[in-house]
Amino acid sequence: MWRSAFRCLGTNFVAGQRSMSQSSLSGKVAIITGSTDGIGLAAAESLGKRGAHVVVSSRRQANVDRAVEWLQSQKIQVTGTTCNVDKSEDRENLVKLTVEKCGGVDILVSNAAVNPFFGNIMDSTEEIWDKVLSVNVKVFFLMTKLVMPHMQKRGGGNVVFVSSVAGYQPIRLWQSEDFLDDFKKQLSIKRVGEPKEISEVIAFLCSDEASYITGETITVSGGMGCRL
Repeated sequence: MWRSAFRCLGTNFVAGQRSMSQSSLSGKVAIITGSTDGIGLAAAESLGKRGAHVVVSSRRQANVDRAVEWLQSQKIQVTGTTCNVDKSEDRENLVKLTVEKCGGVDILVSNAAVNPFFGNIMDSTEEIWDKVLSVNVKVFFLMTKLVMPHMQKRGGGNVVFVSSVAGYQPIRLWQSEDFLDDFKKQLSIKRVGEPKEISEVIAFLCSDEASYITGETITVSGGMGCRL
């Protein structure tokens, strides 16, 4: 996975090798899209365990309820709501709810994405391209535009975009052992990463320990050859 991260307005920060405090995000409010399973849910847990009030969302209420229940069992402050990020009214309601319930926004982790097509790219359609570019590109900007005024009111904030190493190196995503074995051969660390290994990097980028990191693309890829 690769992460594009930038910091809004800037905050004072000292970088170092020390581990992050478990209260390093105390008082912060974090919106995480696509956050009821996988990397999104892991990010909610990592931010929440550092003291942030996390706002989780996905398209299905049952998934939201399950994620909220799990996070609450981990003693994490959490608010959950449904949100299809491809719908403007859902995006606006997500931010409005966050401000009303939590008082503002300090962190945005844009994680929701779609992958509606598997196979030869020449077999894909215009509709598929429209969907991918809308959800995986345009929505990231539109969510950032929505939260920016609220971050400014609180003196700054952090935005992390979650994407894929496929942005560097095309991958055929097939559910097969043969593909998995071939994929592992491309990694210096010969195993597939766990969501928590991604979410801990996200938490770092949202902390004061990363205050001098901005506008960077950070790969968390097990040593896969994915550099421009």
